[in-house]
Amino acid sequence: MTETVSQAPNSDAPKTAQDLFRFLDDLGISHSTKSHPPVFTVSESESLRDEIPGGHTKNLFVKDKKDRFFVLTVEERASVDLKSVHKVIGASSRVSFGSPEKMLDYLGVIPGSVTVFGALNDTGNNVTFVLDEDLMSHEIINGHPLSNDATTSIGRNDLIRFLKATGHEPLVLKVTG
Repeated sequence: MTETVSQAPNSDAPKTAQDLFRFLDDLGISHSTKSHPPVFTVSESESLRDEIPGGHTKNLFVKDKKDRFFVLTVEERASVDLKSVHKVIGASSRVSFGSPEKMLDYLGVIPGSVTVFGALNDTGNNVTFVLDEDLMSHEIINGHPLSNDATTSIGRNDLIRFLKATGHEPLVLKVTG
């Protein structure tokens, strides 16, 4: 006789915005979220600037030759030199963009929705999160809550607390030019 163990349905399913909000609430972290039409580029999201104060983010999901993955979170208009950023973030080689499959596996998001809040889905600690120093000069940081049809605002210190609570020690480095 064999015994089967049943797993909860969708136990490996990516966490949702509601899961994120519950996690933040459980940590006592203040946050606010504004829904909007899906945005895929910085240009599309600029119309929200008057409605949502704070530093707005651009997130790059990159990897090095040893398959170490990073999320670089920078101000939306900042530029990152992908030819030299590896020296700053401690990558083993020049970085390239990570695949959509790894993005979904590790962060639980699809292209156009990369976010620092994806740390909630990276339970295997496969990704290093890098916050740009210039972005961290803002009191409030804004990012997608695991989908690109809303923007969640959180205090910069609370963002670091959130990352640590997910098991990630964020790096705050100057990665923009």
